[in-house]
Amino acid sequence: MIVKVCGMKYADNIRQLDEANIAQWMGFIFYPKSPRYVSEVPAYLPRRSQRVGVFVNATIDDIVAHHADYQFNLVQLHGSESPAYCQTLRQQLGTSVQLIKAIPVPNAKALHATAPYTDVIDYLLFETPTTHYGGTGTKFDWSLLNSYQAPAPFLLTGGIGPDDAQQILAIRHPQFCGIDLNSRFELQTALKDIAALQTFTQQITIT
Repeated sequence: MIVKVCGMKYADNIRQLDEANIAQWMGFIFYPKSPRYVSEVPAYLPRRSQRVGVFVNATIDDIVAHHADYQFNLVQLHGSESPAYCQTLRQQLGTSVQLIKAIPVPNAKALHATAPYTDVIDYLLFETPTTHYGGTGTKFDWSLLNSYQAPAPFLLTGGIGPDDAQQILAIRHPQFCGIDLNSRFELQTALKDIAALQTFTQQITIT
């Protein structure tokens, strides 16, 4: 299972998480309205975890410029980006950078609407609907996942916390490939609780 820890900001915390080797992906948010916005390159960037740049309705030029500084392995699109936008971005970044498209899931119809993205992204990220961009700290109805039939693998985000290991292990959808963790594993905004993350990841990797 892929574990993505998002909203990283502080160099020492980034290093600690990287050296703990418990997150396959580490996310950096480049949305200025986010409290976890990264305004400058941290003194330490992950070497073990893959780097994920998170953007909301950014220009393609802006993403390309950040990629030059951060050398992303993946780019996550968290706004209203269209399939055509995704295709153009893929052409600009090249095949070495994979794309993730976040999709709010208020109902089963939203899962059916993911079909146009299938050929232009690598992963979908299903999240809790909100009136603004960014996390809500709450879950959506995961039973809706039974309606998802597209081939693209997906991750879950939204309100996943230390007590949710068994609920995650109970998901049997063939395209479910990972989870995105953020606010419920923080000591304070953007500062992750490494010990809590270690305990949780050990629980969800038990087979």
